[in-house]
Amino acid sequence: MSVSESAGFDDAVATQEGIGDPILDLLNGFIVQLRAAGLPVSLTENLDAMEAVKHVPLGDRQTFKYALAATLVKHHNHWKAFETVFEVYFSLRGDEFSIGDDTVELPEMDDDEQQGEQASGDQQGGGGDNLSPEELAEMLYQSLMRGDQQMMRGVARQAVKRYAGMEPGRPVGGTYYLYRTLRNLDLDGVLERLLEQEQNEEGDAPSDFEQRLQRDEYQSRIDSLQKEIEAEIRRRLVADRGVEAMAKTLRKPLPEDVDFMHASREEMASLRKAIYPLTRKLAARLQRKRRHGRKGPLDFRRTVRASLSYGGVPAEPKFRNPRPHKPEIFVIADISGSVAAFARFTLHLVYAISGQFSKVRSFVFIDGLDEVTHMFEGVEDINEAVHRVNTEADVVWVDGHSDYGHALQVFWEKYGNDIGPRTSIMILGDARNNYHASESWIIKAMNDKARAVHWLNPEPNSYWDTGDSIVGEYAQHCDGTFEVRNLRQLEGFVDHLA
Repeated sequence: MSVSESAGFDDAVATQEGIGDPILDLLNGFIVQLRAAGLPVSLTENLDAMEAVKHVPLGDRQTFKYALAATLVKHHNHWKAFETVFEVYFSLRGDEFSIGDDTVELPEMDDDEQQGEQASGDQQGGGGDNLSPEELAEMLYQSLMRGDQQMMRGVARQAVKRYAGMEPGRPVGGTYYLYRTLRNLDLDGVLERLLEQEQNEEGDAPSDFEQRLQRDEYQSRIDSLQKEIEAEIRRRLVADRGVEAMAKTLRKPLPEDVDFMHASREEMASLRKAIYPLTRKLAARLQRKRRHGRKGPLDFRRTVRASLSYGGVPAEPKFRNPRPHKPEIFVIADISGSVAAFARFTLHLVYAISGQFSKVRSFVFIDGLDEVTHMFEGVEDINEAVHRVNTEADVVWVDGHSDYGHALQVFWEKYGNDIGPRTSIMILGDARNNYHASESWIIKAMNDKARAVHWLNPEPNSYWDTGDSIVGEYAQHCDGTFEVRNLRQLEGFVDHLA
């Protein structure tokens, strides 16, 4: 498998030394696809990539791929998006990959390694296309037993052709075809067969550690086979639908652009990892404000002493060093059903913030409000804390539908006296109040006492103040109201504090 087999690369290889028009056009098209996927690729990085490919063999697909990655990918979270774009844009394509093609060749083997099943298939023609399911299963077993990558590639092509059921022009995603192929291959059963074979060959029962090593090794080979199957499906889809159509289909948002409200379980896990650098940045922003704040009162004695070197003229006033207190953070989060997905994220955000500040108090509400600070203290597993909040917090007053007005009243009555000039308050919610009284005066009273009040809203700005949303009524009493639907916008809020 070489890059030179990709469409448009034959002429590019011939003009590599001078980076001629074919390769320029090819790389420019690739950069366009990367930018469309959301990767920030600058002109300088584009030039770096063009310089890098002068020094790598274009016939080596992997080397070419990593040369581009080294110059174009700036963050490890962007690697998966880069890899997807690369595999699609430089996908091998041609008649042999077209959907409905009847010729699939399995790799040739040495005579002493050939299996009867493969020999039978070769004699019948089609290079393995006429293998029975049993013969293909045996080929699969042998490829995994030996770890033969070329053989796996051939089995993957045959398995996709036989089991995926791909049809030209059919608007079905690659995941569906992958599921159909893997279901028929029964890889779990093959794994158990491989492990049993190892035990029979060794005679003595292997130790638990040896069994684990064997299982991990065979599982790694199975994962490699699955990647070959995915690549084969992708090649056939590209051949059928074209590069641009497949790029749009497979394109996923970058982690920083994933909407909190619609994040999958896998995406939420990656978001959790990205929260902690942002909370450290938040702490640094507030620390910087304290460090560059106003000076302390005039120190008369030090000023007079310093004036002696100026002939008694107080040319250099001296001030007492201020003793800033660490900021207090109050986080008030809506965990109602309308923002359920965002609520999970906010609880993880609260947990992360708790690790950066010495004094963080956390409150959650629906139509009632409860302090949950103690549920995050001394907890190593965030999922345990989130479970406690969801099951133990007393946040339902009447019917469990959002009532910001009543929740704010409860907060003001119980905790209003705890707000001081060092307190920064963050309110997280969509401000959809189900047409209850807003009690916005409480936000104004909180802001009068606190250092700052910020409101983070997970809804698009265009939805604000529509229906039962009253965020505008609250916003006039806040120091800032921010649309925060993803990590990029959350980082923008943190930068705003600088």
